[in-house]
Amino acid sequence: MSDRFQRSRVPMLPTVLFADASEDYRAMAKDALLEGRNATDMRMVADGAELVAYLHSPAPAGEGKLTPAANLIVLDAQLPGDPAGLEAVRVIKQDPRTRHIPLIALGGTDDRATIAAAYAAGANTYIVKPVTFLALVRLMKVFTAYWLETAELPPTE
Repeated sequence: MSDRFQRSRVPMLPTVLFADASEDYRAMAKDALLEGRNATDMRMVADGAELVAYLHSPAPAGEGKLTPAANLIVLDAQLPGDPAGLEAVRVIKQDPRTRHIPLIALGGTDDRATIAAAYAAGANTYIVKPVTFLALVRLMKVFTAYWLETAELPPTE
């Protein structure tokens, strides 16, 4: 059996792909997700290149993947790399393999032009990036409950 497969037959949890350059913020987001008792698998990437590589990984389809398909993407609108920030949003939303995945852009400002640019790039939601742990816990509860439990999403390919 390939090392890309898990040997367990345990059903896969919904996967949140979290993209942020700050290792500390990624750790805080993971802790916030656990604190909120969200039944999800959180995967982390640090830049746009890692984000796209994760989404385009040649992992086989079906149960048992080590690299599960993302059910929700949360990314820093100022994410470094190639593609960076909102360009990464455009790349994801223009690709037929990934455009169906809900994408939340976290930005450092409530500037109207920045918000408009995020939506123009294809973000499904723009949220000013929480700076406290408690605010991040509340946010993780809200968007995972909505996107992963309430909304009816298109089937993955």
